[in-house]
Amino acid sequence: MTSYEKRQEDQLLSPENTVLTVIDYQPTQINSINSMNRSELIRNTEIVIELAKLYNIPIVLSTVNVEKGWNEDTIPVLRKAVGEDAPSYDRSSINAWEDKEYNEAIKATGRKKMLIMALWTEACLTFPTLDALKEGFEVYPIVDAVGGTSSMAHETALRRVEQAGAQLTSIAQLACELQRDWNREGTVDGFDELMTKFGAFSNLR
Repeated sequence: MTSYEKRQEDQLLSPENTVLTVIDYQPTQINSINSMNRSELIRNTEIVIELAKLYNIPIVLSTVNVEKGWNEDTIPVLRKAVGEDAPSYDRSSINAWEDKEYNEAIKATGRKKMLIMALWTEACLTFPTLDALKEGFEVYPIVDAVGGTSSMAHETALRRVEQAGAQLTSIAQLACELQRDWNREGTVDGFDELMTKFGAFSNLR
């Protein structure tokens, strides 16, 4: 039972080649989500953030219109999950890719595979996804941690970005792709804990 060494060049998502961006998980946006249960959305988003931290994946957080006083910050449970001292890039643009500081923060990671969670799917996920794809990034919307103002708006937006080249993924798929091998024992317990919290299974061991 011999595993290959970690690949230097990996077509799959790995802790070494991936960046996670979390966009606009603010009270106004969350309270307007109608494509899934809002409590489940928050829980799922927190799990993805915890997965990123487990595998040491950089997180780029962004909000809209906090500095203008028109909107509240990222909700506390998610702000705490990312880290109270972690940078957050506030914008006036609906499309985060059009904000200079945010754009530079993504590119500064040097990673070309971008996991994205954003509210709403039809705007703040779609627009940066399309722009990032055009600039040569691979973009992976996490479908069970994003939402829209209606199921139709959400599903239509996902179809649009997928047709443009985005690769849809889910929390369980993402977790398995990052773990990849049970011989990587340093993250097995964390994987088990988060997948149990998600409800994918009840204890691996």
